[in-house]
Amino acid sequence: MTPIIEAKGVQAGYGTGMVLHGVDFAVAPGQAVGLMGRNGMGKTTMLRTILGLVPLRGGQVLMDGEDVSREAPFRRVRRGIAVVPEGRGIFASLTVPENLRLAARPGVDGQRLWTEERVLDTFPRLKERLGNRGDQLSGGEQQMLSIGRALMTNPRLLILDEATEGLAPLIRDDIWRVIAAIRETGIATVVVDKTVAAILSLVDRSIVLVKGGVVFDGAPAALRADEELMHRCLGV
Repeated sequence: MTPIIEAKGVQAGYGTGMVLHGVDFAVAPGQAVGLMGRNGMGKTTMLRTILGLVPLRGGQVLMDGEDVSREAPFRRVRRGIAVVPEGRGIFASLTVPENLRLAARPGVDGQRLWTEERVLDTFPRLKERLGNRGDQLSGGEQQMLSIGRALMTNPRLLILDEATEGLAPLIRDDIWRVIAAIRETGIATVVVDKTVAAILSLVDRSIVLVKGGVVFDGAPAALRADEELMHRCLGV
């Protein structure tokens, strides 16, 4: 099966510094992948590179088997990628419905399976905040809105960078429940988060980065079984 997105030997960095050193990475249709590692190991840089936001210094990025290494970020997104960025990135001056409607569009196949109504049914707390602006929401509600806005693009691949960072435990549990439900709809997902146990219970495959290189790529069960690697690379 051809991956939705694939990185081959990717090298990237900022200024004169290199962050990624020949990373391979792929996500198949419908697959859930956990991109893991301690702070500063290259996870966000990897996401930004495959999206075209950080210049590629070596290797290739492919989507559906086609080389998109020189393609603009907006063109890559139009191929069916939605991103829930670290920091959420919602529009503070817009209401909940306005944030959602701003992103609404059919998927690459023309389908509109994710509508405003479906998003609000998925996040009942947002339905109670329809008159609120983005800056009047709690952190958890803002994260729900960010995920809902991404779903309004009807993506094939949903990327979540630090999906539960800074949220209260009950809200984190709610976010993980929703991510699991999204995965069941057939949308491929890439999840970056520090909650190792939650990621391993959700994904089909785990990739661990250390200093910009892959030290593990395999099944969650195999990663759990490697206690030395879990402790050394993830602090568990």
